[in-house]
Amino acid sequence: MVRAKTPRLLVRFGKSEEGSLTIFALMLFFLMVIMAGIAIDVTRYETTRTALQNTLDRCTLMAAALDQRLTPEQVVRDCVAKAGFSDQLKSVEVTSTANRREVKSIGRADSKPIFMHMIGIDKMDALAGSAAEQRITNIELALVLDVSGSMQGAKIENLKIAANAFVDTVLAADTDDRLSIALVPYNGQVNLGPQLRSQYNVTNLHNVANVNCIDLPATAYTDISTPAATAMPLTGNVDSYSNTWMTWGFLDRNDGWATPHPLNKWCPPSTTNIVRMPTNDGVTLKANINAMTAIGATSINAGMKWGMTLLDPGSRAVMAGTGQMPAIFAGRPFEYTDNAATKIIVLMTDGAHFAEERLNPGYRTETSPIWRSTGDGQYSIRHASRPGPDKFWVPHLTAWQATAWNSGAGTDQLEWDQVWAAQRMSYVAWQFYGRALGTDADSMLAAYNAAMATFRTQTVTTDMDNQLQAVCNMAKDQDVLIYGIAFEAPLAGQTQIASCASDEAYYFDANGKEEIAEAFSMIANNITQLKLTQ
Repeated sequence: MVRAKTPRLLVRFGKSEEGSLTIFALMLFFLMVIMAGIAIDVTRYETTRTALQNTLDRCTLMAAALDQRLTPEQVVRDCVAKAGFSDQLKSVEVTSTANRREVKSIGRADSKPIFMHMIGIDKMDALAGSAAEQRITNIELALVLDVSGSMQGAKIENLKIAANAFVDTVLAADTDDRLSIALVPYNGQVNLGPQLRSQYNVTNLHNVANVNCIDLPATAYTDISTPAATAMPLTGNVDSYSNTWMTWGFLDRNDGWATPHPLNKWCPPSTTNIVRMPTNDGVTLKANINAMTAIGATSINAGMKWGMTLLDPGSRAVMAGTGQMPAIFAGRPFEYTDNAATKIIVLMTDGAHFAEERLNPGYRTETSPIWRSTGDGQYSIRHASRPGPDKFWVPHLTAWQATAWNSGAGTDQLEWDQVWAAQRMSYVAWQFYGRALGTDADSMLAAYNAAMATFRTQTVTTDMDNQLQAVCNMAKDQDVLIYGIAFEAPLAGQTQIASCASDEAYYFDANGKEEIAEAFSMIANNITQLKLTQ
C-alpha cells in the first residue's frame, strides 16, 4: 500500500508549490533590477564625481600659476563654468605671498539617482576638492669639487666645461635672484681662503701665505654645525708624506731627499683652490672654476663637511663676517625648517679617501729642541734624556757634544713650523732621531718610527669613510638634497659617493667628457615647482 501511494503524494506536493516558486522568481527578478539600477546610479555618481574632480584639478592648477596675471578666483570660476560645473563650484580660497600662491577649491554636484530612491536614498552628492600650489623656491647650492692630483690633465678640463655649463643653466632659470652657488674645491684638505679662515678660532698660526686649511677635530663630523668659537689648529705647512734616504751616514739638508716636496703637503698654498662664498654672479663663478688646479690627496669627508657648513644656518654670522656675501643674499643660509628654501649639494670625486696625516699637538708652532747655526745653517738637536753632559746631536758631524753646533756666527733655536718649512718630516725623524738614538739598523729604525708617530697622526680611510657618511646622513636628515658624481673613480670612491647621494636617482657614475657633462646637465633642474598638494 505504501509503495502504491507514494507517487501520488509527490505529485500533489509538486502542484501545491508551483505558486510559491513563481512568487520567489518574481522577487528575485525585482532584486536583480534594483541591484542593476543601483549599479547604474553608482556609475553615474562616480562619473560625475570624476568629471568634477578633474575639472577642479585643472582649473586650480591654472589659477595657482605665479605667471597667471588674472585674478586666481576668477580663473577657477571661468574654467569651471566652461566645463559645465558653474553651479557646482561651492568655494574658492586663495593664499598669496611674494613667492607663493596656493589655491583651494571645493565642488558638490547632485548625481540625481534614478533607482536608489526605491531604497530610501533620494540624493547623492558628488563631492570634490583640489588644492594647488606654486612656489618659487630659494635655492642654496654648494658645488663640492675634487681638485686632487689625480684630476690633472683632461679630467679637470672636462670638469670645468661641465661645471661652467651647469652654472649657465641654473642661473638662466633664476630671474628673481633666488639661487646662490657656493664653491668648495677640495683635495687632501679644504683651503678656506684668508677671509673665511679669519672667522674661526684658529690656533697654531704659522703665517705661511695662502695656507688656510683647518684640521677639524673628529667631533666636527658628528655635528652638523661648525662652531666658530671652537679652537682648531691651522693645518701645518709640512711634508709628512715623502720618504727620505735612510743612509747610515749624513744626508745634506739641501738634498732632494731632505727638503719638502711641494706636491706632498696636505694644504698646498693656493689662491685659486679656495672656498668661494655663495653668489649668483655667473662670470665670477666660472672664472673661479676655471682657475682651479689639480694637486694633492683626497679627503672627500672634509669637502663634504665644508660644503655642508656653507648651507648650515649656524654659519650665517661667519659667512656675513667675510664681507664677501652679496647684499641680496643677506640672511642666508636659511633655516632648515624654511619651507621656501631648498638646500642642494653636488659632491664630485674622481678618487677615494687617502689616509690623512696631520701634526700632533706640540709639533706645530711650539718651540723645538732643534738649533740651527746662523753661519753655515747646520743643525743640532738636544736630547734631554741622554745621560751625561753631551746632549746635543750634530748630524753633519755624526757626533754628540755639550752645546749646540755653532759655526761662529751664533745659533737660533727653531720653532717646529720653521723646521717643517725647511725639511721633510722623514728627514728630521731619521737624521735627528734614528741616527742619533739607534745603535744598529733595528734600533735606528725603531727610533725613526717612534719619532714619526710622535710627530703626526694618520686617519685611516675607513674612519674617513665613516665621517663622510655621518655628514651625509645629517644633511639628509635636514632634507638637504645630495647629488653625487663619481667621475672615473675607483670602486671605493663610487661606493662612498653612491651611499652619500640622496638616493640612487641622485647618483651618477660618469666616464669621459660627455658623461660628466651629461651628469651636470641632468642635475641642473628648474627651481620652480608646480604640483597638486592634495
